[in-house]
Amino acid sequence: MFALDSRLQQDTLVIGDFPLCRLLLSNDSQYPWFILVPRREDISELFQLDVADQQQLWQETTMLAELLKDSFDADKLNVATLGNVVSQLHMHVIVRKRDDAAWPAPVWGKHPARPYSAEQVAAIRERLRLVLTDDFNFVEG
Repeated sequence: MFALDSRLQQDTLVIGDFPLCRLLLSNDSQYPWFILVPRREDISELFQLDVADQQQLWQETTMLAELLKDSFDADKLNVATLGNVVSQLHMHVIVRKRDDAAWPAPVWGKHPARPYSAEQVAAIRERLRLVLTDDFNFVEG
């Protein structure tokens, strides 16, 4: 049974579910920073997913990245799986702007997180409702 890593639970807000992945929002208002987590048990590497799930993960990542680039007017998107701290397989999709707090450096460890306000989270959810398809189920929170 799928269970989200406790560190991801602590540092993110659940947005909803694609067919394969849970979509999370990193609770750091300095960057629109999303995380896709395949809802599969005991997976830490891409190659551990079966071929169909690998293709689905890439499809969901690509679709999300394209929507975020347009919806958040990104100058660049950072897309990565690292797993050095949280080994559960997860894909970061981070909207970057030339005037963001860490530009042009990576966002990791650059500045302490600034949690979103409830109003900011509601605005992001509403923005995503306008662009995500029927294949996405929002989780209210």
